[in-house]
Amino acid sequence: MTDKMTLSDEVALVEMTDAADETTALPPAASRPPNIRLEACTHCQLKCPVCQTATGEIHKYIGAGFLKFDDFRTLVDENPWVEEVELSNNGEIFLNPHMSKIVRYAHEHNVRLTASNGVNLNTVRAKVLEDLVRYRFRHMRVSLDGASAETYEKYRVAGDFDTVIANIETLNRHKEKHASRYPELTWQFVVFGHNEHEIDDARAMAERLGMDFFMKLNWDESYSPVQDVQAVRAKQTDGVASRSEFKEKFGHHYMQRLCHQLWDQPQVNWNGEIFGCCRNTWKAFDVNAFDDGLEAALNSEQVNYARAMVTGRAEARDDVPCTTCRIYKIMQKSGRYIARD
Repeated sequence: MTDKMTLSDEVALVEMTDAADETTALPPAASRPPNIRLEACTHCQLKCPVCQTATGEIHKYIGAGFLKFDDFRTLVDENPWVEEVELSNNGEIFLNPHMSKIVRYAHEHNVRLTASNGVNLNTVRAKVLEDLVRYRFRHMRVSLDGASAETYEKYRVAGDFDTVIANIETLNRHKEKHASRYPELTWQFVVFGHNEHEIDDARAMAERLGMDFFMKLNWDESYSPVQDVQAVRAKQTDGVASRSEFKEKFGHHYMQRLCHQLWDQPQVNWNGEIFGCCRNTWKAFDVNAFDDGLEAALNSEQVNYARAMVTGRAEARDDVPCTTCRIYKIMQKSGRYIARD
């Protein structure tokens, strides 16, 4: 839905989801999702001003560590139904010293790897760069919020623009050498007031480097807000210049789609804890993929109850992480839960 709902529409939706027979009904379990998310590393070498990883805040809940190769190998061996693994989330995957072994093992066992949530690509060993190509790492989204060092480094503090570009060029040379299209690359540009003047230049640079271009809206609108709102709206796919504008225009949170990860791409932490989606950084579910087994963990009563909550089939429950999520609270207020077949 793209239009704002009327009060009567909202009331009707709330009445439907509050029906007595529906409040405790659980949706069918997503028993074996072929795609999962597995945090490769929660460390990051950058100091981005409004990033909770940079401040160390999220380490209180998700821990500071990296995925061990033995854990990855066991997960792949014991769950042959897993076809694709997204490795990026809160940290920089290339700080994981096991990355080459992980990439090779995944390739040998027909498991596709991606880093579509994002990498900063500032610190990566030469062998890893070639292994990404040799072992067909599928996709990476590179965080580049500027088309010049001066602009880029205002937010990506301690990052080096020229190093990132050089690493991309090295990847491209390896792709030519191995006659491979992988990894496919996307230039991610988070729009701020201090970099909006370089959107067109960044898009042109991305094209020259053989990259797709993606503009992302800043989550903290108090930091370097967009100045030329009309210009940014015209260049942004959704025609909005901020996440609050997105909610006003479409009637739901900018990141509400992430709730589908509970079924389609559930988030597993580097130590096996289940977080359900990539947004959850405050409370793990009471199961562990490495200790309890991935399939059992993803189909626990608590995880299934969370699925029921975000589809409006169950009331909020204190032990479920979604209960305190801003996205879920907006759903509760509007009565507009996510839809699943």
